[in-house]
Amino acid sequence: MKEALFYKKLEAQKVQCELCPHNCLIVQGGRGVCGVRENRQGILYSLVYGKIISAQVDPIEKKPLFHFLPGSTSCSVATVGCNFRCDFCQNYGISQAPREKKPIVGQETSPEEVVATAVAQGCQSISYTYTEPTIFFEFAYDCARLAKAKGIRNIFVTNGFTNPAPIELIAPYLDAANVDLKSFRDDYYKKICGGRLTPVLDTLRLMKKLRIWVEITTLLIPGLNDSDQELKELAAFIKNELGEETPWHLSAFFPTYKMLDKPPTPEATLRRAREIGLAAGLKYVYTGNLPVQGAEDTYCPQCGQPLITRAGFLVLSNLIDGEGVCPKCARPIAGVWR
Repeated sequence: MKEALFYKKLEAQKVQCELCPHNCLIVQGGRGVCGVRENRQGILYSLVYGKIISAQVDPIEKKPLFHFLPGSTSCSVATVGCNFRCDFCQNYGISQAPREKKPIVGQETSPEEVVATAVAQGCQSISYTYTEPTIFFEFAYDCARLAKAKGIRNIFVTNGFTNPAPIELIAPYLDAANVDLKSFRDDYYKKICGGRLTPVLDTLRLMKKLRIWVEITTLLIPGLNDSDQELKELAAFIKNELGEETPWHLSAFFPTYKMLDKPPTPEATLRRAREIGLAAGLKYVYTGNLPVQGAEDTYCPQCGQPLITRAGFLVLSNLIDGEGVCPKCARPIAGVWR
């Protein structure tokens, strides 16, 4: 165990966690919504520090990040727990285990060991992913500082439901984030995810301000968040608040966990959503989880030159050099290429 960051002590040995916008008030012996932060005699502890439940080397495209060191590999790590309870969670076996009163499990691993593994495997980055990295913030923060000193980049794959102070603390070490913007409806967040929309939007704005490279992912669920109106609002927010060159990944849904009553996302929905994003002025809109010809590739917005061609998580060709420009017309292409 490790004493948590971002909490305040209250009377009668109560504490208030200030890591995420739930701002849980936790009595002695209790835990927060995430199930992995526990009050013991007026001190809040992280129960998952160094307890790695999943670790593997992934292509960076799996995060997904398409404009951040394409073709490289990332050392991916996670602990159990999450501050959301999404009905469609693909990793519910580890993300929801603490909520279901299952033991806190994981392989004891030090930050030094995580960084050493990344170096040994030739990874250019470490991704804090699979579950929500906010809930194992202390461990991610310690890993990120060590990794930065070794020239290794750090990535959050996150729901964005984090308070500003933790983001500001880790920002000097956090190079990129893929943030799930699950919907543009607060009701969706409350009913299906157990969260709220506004803090996620605030996180995106803050990450942009702090110059963290951001890409957005939206899982399209038939009948819930795939209307033309909502997609237009999502695209408008990304363009107006984050910039037209922010990549937007549109992912296909498949029935899982508690959401078995919805059909898989049709290819036509992905195509329609992509067209809406491009029509709104976004320069890079991608689809995932379902092959749509040409929709995983990166094109120059100025001359239309195919710059990066992909098949799933595999980069087939990459014409963008370390300078990050189109070789045909010299237009700068937003991203981290070197």
